[in-house]
Amino acid sequence: MSLDIVEKYGEARLPRYTSYPTAPRFSPSIGAGTYSDWLTQIPAGEPVSLYLHIPFCRSMCWYCGCHTSITLKDEPILDYLDVLKREISIVAKTAGKPLKVRNIHFGGGTPTIMKPEEFLDLSAFMQKRLDVMPGVDIAVEIDPRTLTGDMIGALAKAGVTRASLGVQSFDPVVQKAINRIQTAEQTAWATDRLRGSGIDSINFDLIYGLPHQTVASCIETTRTAIAMRPDRFAVFGYAHIPSFKKHQRLIDEEALPGTAERHAQAEAIAETLVAAGYRRIGLDHFARPEDELSLTAENGRLHRNFQGYTTDACRTLIGFGASAIGRTAEGYMQNEVAIGQYAQRIASGQLATSKGYRLTREDRLRADVIERLMCDFEVDLDSLTRCHGFDTILLTEGNTMLDRLANDGVIEIRNGVISVSSNYRFVIRVVAASFDAYLGEAGRTHSRAA
Repeated sequence: MSLDIVEKYGEARLPRYTSYPTAPRFSPSIGAGTYSDWLTQIPAGEPVSLYLHIPFCRSMCWYCGCHTSITLKDEPILDYLDVLKREISIVAKTAGKPLKVRNIHFGGGTPTIMKPEEFLDLSAFMQKRLDVMPGVDIAVEIDPRTLTGDMIGALAKAGVTRASLGVQSFDPVVQKAINRIQTAEQTAWATDRLRGSGIDSINFDLIYGLPHQTVASCIETTRTAIAMRPDRFAVFGYAHIPSFKKHQRLIDEEALPGTAERHAQAEAIAETLVAAGYRRIGLDHFARPEDELSLTAENGRLHRNFQGYTTDACRTLIGFGASAIGRTAEGYMQNEVAIGQYAQRIASGQLATSKGYRLTREDRLRADVIERLMCDFEVDLDSLTRCHGFDTILLTEGNTMLDRLANDGVIEIRNGVISVSSNYRFVIRVVAASFDAYLGEAGRTHSRAA
């Protein structure tokens, strides 16, 4: 029966719903002026989160869907860090009040491409310009292939609490096909040294659906990774969109698994992790039972943002750097994607916002419904619609996809509560999409639902 559902819904191209509305809906009508107003409206003393995008790598992984540039020189990185600090100053000044920072996430690219002293300098600069709270949670994405002992020392000195290591696959055939050669020994060394420095929370990223990948190789990679005892796993399906990321054309499409094989790989990884004691969190995260992510999910307080599933409950996320996306209570905003254009905007003393989206009342309702489905696989539709001042009929009348999902046994609707069958949670994005008012607009390209 699961195979029937995979075949029926798995080929659908759908958003990952790390926001609603999703980024393709953003408009240039939301610019620096609007973002400036939104910054001033952040309540004084309300905690905020930061995302800092470091868009540089030493080599290109062919599966990558991120905004990043390849450089073998340090000068572009140093220039970029200067611009990043200027942006932090502009945002702090525009807000007109101390921004109380509870969470910081360094993403990429490869944030640890910085020299140790550069990372410490950037961290100290934020401490001066922003009100960084004691005990702040600081997460950094890491490429184990280029990580050094000195950098690990700098991360620890800066107070980093969580490290997210890219693994993807340990299969050498797959690694060659995606241009990312990374040994288990490199990954184990990085993990052990990070823990030895006091950075106790370790995340691993795995990917299924890669060229030449098989169920057996996925299981072997997962078992090798489990032996290193990471606290969390994020397991993503490879999104092959060569029209959007031209370097993906270097991947042999004939070597990519089909939808049924992708689903089998995802389930094999999940079963291996669960058997090892990890708890399944939402669509694609796994965590040890004692991990904060597991505890938050148990209590129904799990959230979803641009970094995936999170314990971060802050209403405001401020994005720094080229292409960085943020949000406030009013809506979403994204910086200029091109590094040069981003730098020019900041050099002129302006915010670098290139587009964004102002939320409507209905958007907020649909966003809450989608987030609860993605996090809990269940939503009290009647309660949420009342809370937002709407009637449930707004979301259900004429919703043919919702009816199809109910008829196929994917969901159950009882007393205004929608529950997703435990057997079909792998198509949760299809369920979420049934509440997306903007899905199907021309020119939108997304990854497969399964």
